[in-house]
Amino acid sequence: MSGTVTPGTIHGVGLGPGDVDLMSLRAHRLLSNARHVAYFRKAGATGRARKTVDGILPDHAVEFAMEYPVTTEIPVSHPDYNAALSGFYAGCAAHLRALAEAGEDVVVLCEGDPFFYGSFMHLYTRLKEDVPVQVVPAITGMSAAWTASGQPITWGDDVLSVLMATLPEDELVRHMAAADALVVMKIGRNIDKVRRALRAAGKYDAAWLVEYASMEGQTVQKLSDAEGHMPPYFSVVLVHGNGRRP
Repeated sequence: MSGTVTPGTIHGVGLGPGDVDLMSLRAHRLLSNARHVAYFRKAGATGRARKTVDGILPDHAVEFAMEYPVTTEIPVSHPDYNAALSGFYAGCAAHLRALAEAGEDVVVLCEGDPFFYGSFMHLYTRLKEDVPVQVVPAITGMSAAWTASGQPITWGDDVLSVLMATLPEDELVRHMAAADALVVMKIGRNIDKVRRALRAAGKYDAAWLVEYASMEGQTVQKLSDAEGHMPPYFSVVLVHGNGRRP
């Protein structure tokens, strides 16, 4: 039909753990040719995803900063938390949908992998039935963390559990006790709860703390050597498996 606009594509692009050298070639190609770029950030901050692509985006790229209405100000279990974020994601999706319907391609920056606990998932579910959406996978932050530790995270038949430190303490203990290897994410002010849960599960002495994996300022140490230290939110606690080996 005359005048029909072919919709553009929204690309959820995984940037990897933070080291530009660990970004995929596909991600770099999309970024280098982007006309519209969207990214999440805390209000008033540049955002780690945006910092990661400094020097890669074209000068003419139109940027759309999606600023979270709430981060850690209220508990995730509070009804106001979900209500605020639901409206926020709906508004962001509407903006991106309008661009795609006008024929524009949009690159959405995603720290780590877009389908691994990332905010992009909330846009994806709101957009995938309306406009073309493609996802570029990436190395996860936890993969960079266990690589930085210098030890394999799993051996043989080890069972790996990935836990959010925001879980209730009894749930953390239950999952920690059942798994052979652990990745605990979103540490920050949850660190004391994580310490108690690891002790209750009998895994505290085997735990490692990795901060800023693959990025400037990376640190790796036994968790027991960091008593009293408040790690950043995006730190990772690891317990390596010790399973079957040939």
